[in-house]
Amino acid sequence: MSSEAKVPEHQAVLVLPHIRVQNANAISSPLTWGFPAITAFTGLMTALERRLGRDAGIALYGVGVVCHGFEAQVTTAGYTRAFRLTRNPVLADGSSAAIVEEGRAHLDVTLVFDVRLADEHRGEAERLTLAERVAHELAGMRLAGGSVMPALPGPARRPIRPMLELVPDEGSSDEQRKAYRTWFRRVARRCLPGFALVSRDDLLQARLAELRADDPTASALDVWLDLSRWNARAVARPAKEGSDQPSAVEWITDPRPGWIVPIPVGFAALSDLQAPGAVKGARDTSTPFRFVETVWSMGQWISPHRLKNLDDLVWFTDHDPEHPTEHALYRCRNAYRPPTPVPSDLTNDIQH
Repeated sequence: MSSEAKVPEHQAVLVLPHIRVQNANAISSPLTWGFPAITAFTGLMTALERRLGRDAGIALYGVGVVCHGFEAQVTTAGYTRAFRLTRNPVLADGSSAAIVEEGRAHLDVTLVFDVRLADEHRGEAERLTLAERVAHELAGMRLAGGSVMPALPGPARRPIRPMLELVPDEGSSDEQRKAYRTWFRRVARRCLPGFALVSRDDLLQARLAELRADDPTASALDVWLDLSRWNARAVARPAKEGSDQPSAVEWITDPRPGWIVPIPVGFAALSDLQAPGAVKGARDTSTPFRFVETVWSMGQWISPHRLKNLDDLVWFTDHDPEHPTEHALYRCRNAYRPPTPVPSDLTNDIQH
């Protein structure tokens, strides 16, 4: 912020409901496809804050994503799906241009930002004006490479408008905690029907302990692949006593702890930090450059009404500059914890 602007210090939540995105990127990593990576939304948060300007009186700290609709642009005939690709114009010599596979999807999402407000935006009228301004700025931006479309008209009794409210103090007394839970339930209801994306790093830790009980050489990659698929196994059912029928074999599917999905959550450094402009072909010549690779983890789609507080919903960026180059991480984190804790052995084997 400028020297004249006050540093935002009042915690608030900004809800931008039912944002329609057309042709968002559906290939967010070399190993996954589908819903855009959470880094696309934290990148949008950074770009939106820069677009608002340093004197806007608002700072964005984290973003939560609630999906209401997802329509992948793929063929649906048969068992094999393929992306619907665009045909580019022919080349100058009349030959066909190469087709580059691009995955696209249409989205309907609600974004929930954890923000800090300056004193001049504490009033209700001021907050409403600021929320409308943020929504207006977002309408001219891109989200995950897709175009933000105008909102469809909603029912008159439930208009779709952005919301900016101060977060009540959770405090230590029963009255304060009850008031906070009541407030958060009201915020969560605004996101229904829909599913929020939360982090489930704990599943990797628990499953790694289970796999290593049978195979001590199991790695974090084995765990990630195991959780990313449906596993079916044959179970022998003993024959009934006194029956001549042989024992039967039944195929069963391993249970899953909810709607879990493999997701990219950030990047790991592959090289030293290069000076701005030192790498040829870099799009930004004023920012230090580093080669990175994708970092994967597990996520879960969960109904917002099952969350307990704002931290369960919001993702924020994290980077430890003290890490050595070969382990430097730029990744997104989320504080969600399942109601029933799972074993967390061997935490040093998983980067989270």
